[in-house]
Amino acid sequence: MSLGNNERRMLRAMLSDASRTWNLTDLLEATGWSDQVHIAGAGTGLAEAGLLEISESIASTVSLGSEGEKAAKAGLLESRIWDWMQDAAASERTMQGLFAAGFERHEAGPGVGLLKAMGVRVEAGEFVCDDEDSVAAAIASRTAFIQSLAESPKDSESLDSALVDHFGSRKNLIATEDSTARTWSLTKAGAATDAATLEEVTQIGQLTPELLQGDSWRDAEFKPFDVNAPAPIPAGGRPHPMQALIERIRSVFLEMGFSEIEGDYVQSAGWNMDALFIPQSHPARTMQDTFYLAEPESVEVAPEMLDLWASVHEHGHDTGSKGWGGSFDKNEAQKGLLRTHTTVNTIRHISENPNEACRVFGIGRVFRQETLDRTHLPEFHQIEGIIHEPDANLPMLISTLKTFYAKMGYPDVRVRPAYFPYTEPSVEIEVYWRGEWLELGGSGIFRPEVTEPLGTEWPVCAWGMGLERLAMLVLGLDDIRELYQPDLERLSKMPIL
Repeated sequence: MSLGNNERRMLRAMLSDASRTWNLTDLLEATGWSDQVHIAGAGTGLAEAGLLEISESIASTVSLGSEGEKAAKAGLLESRIWDWMQDAAASERTMQGLFAAGFERHEAGPGVGLLKAMGVRVEAGEFVCDDEDSVAAAIASRTAFIQSLAESPKDSESLDSALVDHFGSRKNLIATEDSTARTWSLTKAGAATDAATLEEVTQIGQLTPELLQGDSWRDAEFKPFDVNAPAPIPAGGRPHPMQALIERIRSVFLEMGFSEIEGDYVQSAGWNMDALFIPQSHPARTMQDTFYLAEPESVEVAPEMLDLWASVHEHGHDTGSKGWGGSFDKNEAQKGLLRTHTTVNTIRHISENPNEACRVFGIGRVFRQETLDRTHLPEFHQIEGIIHEPDANLPMLISTLKTFYAKMGYPDVRVRPAYFPYTEPSVEIEVYWRGEWLELGGSGIFRPEVTEPLGTEWPVCAWGMGLERLAMLVLGLDDIRELYQPDLERLSKMPIL
């Protein structure tokens, strides 16, 4: 059996008194080491070789916490309230009297609760106690406990365990620190070792080109290595799975000939809702579904756009539609909000480029008042895209989406009829995953009520899908919340995209 130099030194030191039980201080002195890490490492190696035994004992030390230090100086809360009760007249022993005596509300409730646990009760609004001696004795015991710790920390074994448990349940009254003491003693095999065989030698721990250039290594002793010993797995930096997926999606769309556009989080209700022909009475526009802003409370919109939207919503303008009827509220259209979809980016892009054919996409955060659960988040990412050109049509839209998902690795895609206020026809996109169809987004052809006020009469194929749901598909997750939990171990085990 081959021992390292540290094991040899420690074993040789212990053989000087083979029957002795050694503590850390004695071993440091005998070996000449100043760092206990050498004792711990060498001791573990010798124990694994069966040459010594390691004994451990755990001791708990109790000291005062920050609140305990205050209590040691000013008195425990229950003690201060009890002293006030002893001095107050019976008619003054009320909550109002307690406040009048200078106790704060954050003290009164907990303090009275502590006294109730000791036998104080409330009758007709007054504090009464049938056994005042018992309460006084309990408070005196608690006070003596705190004062004893104020003098110096104590071993938990020397303290009343009931009081340790009581104060341990109260915030920052006491602090408990565990410490482990170890001792080392030789086994029969260790005591029988010949000290003459434990001379320290120069060991080679690493082969270098310089060493191999000569022959000195032939007669040298090599440090043994256990190739089966557990070793930490290096965890290098890597992109977050969501960011990696965004980059993958971006590369797929760019490969398909699309250009990327961006937009602001803060939008007006007009561009976010009215431009998409969503009626002002639609449930999605309520505060239960949309984050409206206090600052800015309103976002200015060009008057000509407000007039156009009003005309479209009220009677269809000249699009051939009858509109929604009623009266369009221009103030409502200028309310500030956090965008509920990235479609607002493509709408504004068409408005700025009404006569330019384009194929664009965007990936960005959107915000909705969703209830947090395994498939919904109030803040999430959306993938948005349009094809705006004279010959755009529904088959072109469907083939584009199927091509996108095929490039993402999911060839089984289907669409089914759906309804959205701003597209006609409308379809929902579903991908086959784990034996079932998962709905990932909506798509369709923008209605004339959407496109014509923007200055274009060309068809617009449009789609929007949730990125987090796609991430669940790609990463094999069942809960959307796993994407944003700060669990580095879980994140490190997710596939590299």
